[in-house]
Amino acid sequence: MRVALYFGTFNPIHVGHLVIANHMAQHPQIDQVWLVVTPHNPLKEKSTLLADHLRLDMVREAIYEHPLLKASDIEFKLPKPNYTISTLTHLKELYPKHEFSLLIGADNLFTFHKWFNWEQILAHHKLYVYPRNPQTPQSEKDSFKLLDHPHVHMIDDVPILGISASLIRSRLAAGIDCSFLLTERVSQYISSGGLYRK
Repeated sequence: MRVALYFGTFNPIHVGHLVIANHMAQHPQIDQVWLVVTPHNPLKEKSTLLADHLRLDMVREAIYEHPLLKASDIEFKLPKPNYTISTLTHLKELYPKHEFSLLIGADNLFTFHKWFNWEQILAHHKLYVYPRNPQTPQSEKDSFKLLDHPHVHMIDDVPILGISASLIRSRLAAGIDCSFLLTERVSQYISSGGLYRK
């Protein structure tokens, strides 16, 4: 089984996440995409995060009955802060026959050298990189050495939607309808739980 791991706080998960995940799940070198809900990214503030179980529930609602996508709470069980290398090591112990790769945005690739034990990750795992900021100058992209690494694969045909979870949270807090930015099941989950309201 060739699994691409799509890490995120998914706070909340929205159609932009799902378009990317579904597109990559049909990549010829990938069998499934696992959406790994992270409790706390060491590089991000935690104050705006919903409880872990709520965000996991929303991911499960979003991918309901989608056979190529799977929600994962693997990082809930690991020591905090959660580093990607620790998660990969744990997953390999649980699923020794699986081949795990990472699905990341280009902005994360440009800061990848700041990740804990990033050299070890890159030595043993492929990175599938989708564009996050089309305005990034070509000169910056050309000068970035990791782009030439044999385990780094740029995926340029991913449909990218200009949607952010922070925008959705602010709109929900203001009482603005976000139903077209979320799946119906996630929208109902947020509404019924009164989530993201001030």
